[in-house]
Amino acid sequence: MTEAPSDTSWLRGLAPFVVMCVGMFIALLDIQIVASSLQDIGGGLSAAQDQIGWVQTAYLIAEIVMIPLSGWLTRLLSTRWLFTVSAAGFTLASMLCGLAWNIESMIVFRALQGLLGASMIPTVFTSSFHYFQGPKRVYSAAVIGTIASIAPTLGPVIGGWITDSLDWHWLFYINVAPGALITLLVPLLVRIDEPNLQLLREADYPGIVLMALCLGDLEYVLEEGTRWNWLDDATIRTCTAIAAVSGLLFVVRSLTFARPVVDLRALGNRNFALGCLLSFVTGIGMFSTIYLTPLFLGYVRGFDAWQTGVALFSTGAASLVAVPVYILLARRFDIRWLMMFGLASFGVAMWRYSFITHLWGGAELLLPQVLRGFPQVFAVAPSVNLGLGSLPPERLKYASGLFNMMRNLGGAVGIAVSGALLNDRTNFHFQVIAAHLTPANGAMTRLADGLAARYAEMLGDAQAGQSAALERLWQLAYREASTLAYADAFRAIMVAFVVATLLVPLLRNVSPLKPGAGGH
Repeated sequence: MTEAPSDTSWLRGLAPFVVMCVGMFIALLDIQIVASSLQDIGGGLSAAQDQIGWVQTAYLIAEIVMIPLSGWLTRLLSTRWLFTVSAAGFTLASMLCGLAWNIESMIVFRALQGLLGASMIPTVFTSSFHYFQGPKRVYSAAVIGTIASIAPTLGPVIGGWITDSLDWHWLFYINVAPGALITLLVPLLVRIDEPNLQLLREADYPGIVLMALCLGDLEYVLEEGTRWNWLDDATIRTCTAIAAVSGLLFVVRSLTFARPVVDLRALGNRNFALGCLLSFVTGIGMFSTIYLTPLFLGYVRGFDAWQTGVALFSTGAASLVAVPVYILLARRFDIRWLMMFGLASFGVAMWRYSFITHLWGGAELLLPQVLRGFPQVFAVAPSVNLGLGSLPPERLKYASGLFNMMRNLGGAVGIAVSGALLNDRTNFHFQVIAAHLTPANGAMTRLADGLAARYAEMLGDAQAGQSAALERLWQLAYREASTLAYADAFRAIMVAFVVATLLVPLLRNVSPLKPGAGGH
């Protein structure tokens, strides 16, 4: 392996780092770029309602399986060639997604896109420790933290604009030019380590299979559980059992095999274990709010893709503004307290979201989204330095995959729990509201009579007017019940961030290595 860049030559590492960051950005962006355009994609491919969600699910399942493998693949192929293959495969799969002819082909190509592009994410994390030493790691961690937090946030915004300005095919074609450029530049610029094909003979293939079974089935259960009423469905029960058994066997295998595919022993390091947990909670917050907010704007407010994107833009703008502020403060203060600020502010944002009403749009969402967007880099960047930075260089590659997987797994768990809460709490609130809609409720009676008279005049039929009035009353009750359920989901996320904030003081501070003191 090459030596770490010295203090006088770190600028030479800037170009390859920037190129790799672009690859990480487009891989993360594509997780959510389809979020506000699923109905357009479904309509274009004549997909059934229960099939559309798989455009996201297929990508997530493939990505969450591949990310932990990136450490072993990096040592096998080298950072240079793994990133090149990943960028090339992601670019080709993006082109195929744009050319998809039906929903089945789209699901297959999205899975390929997630599978092939996933390695670009953790590889950037480990490479930053090679290219930047000492205090300069503050800058690299801030950049990585910003990308990790802002790319999924911008996904629905950029996706909505592309779909409305062009059409949904360009959600995928947009990756082709930067993907091709990255594929060409990485072999020319990146020189970190050398391939070790000997690892093919020594690989933990049983561990790889067990991990893929566990994560793939777990992701399926989390994504599809709400839709099929969890364990009431035979497929969900089967996948849950497979995930549990294979997960247990994988842990045993990883702790007893000399060269495991994922370094679970790194969890013995308190900072790394807490970093993974905090990364998990951050994933819950980031991905759950990206899931809930467009859903609310689309189904409760009736916003289209572009309107949703505009309403969400303030989050991304606040995240960008926070970067120079974080860098300035991180050079002067203990980053553990900056992390506490980030997590606590995210929790305050969720508390502010909990006051949501059916009238909320971009103006009402501005303050909570700024409170959510601004502290994201404060929550993510310190976890890179405190979690990964506490490990010796030789363990970084294997541990980085686990660290990054925890954020994505947190997102999957957060989305699943949010979906379940929306379903259950909407039913609960609807029943409570419906219990008060009786003839004894004078306000309701006057509203129903007024609606019935208006619809009767429009339709020319008193009976039809009465039926239309009752249907409208049901819609109003359901709208309010849904809105209250969204508030409950945001409160649940708030609780997770309160707990995470209280855990930060348990982290030990990590003194940055002096330039030239370490490398890969």
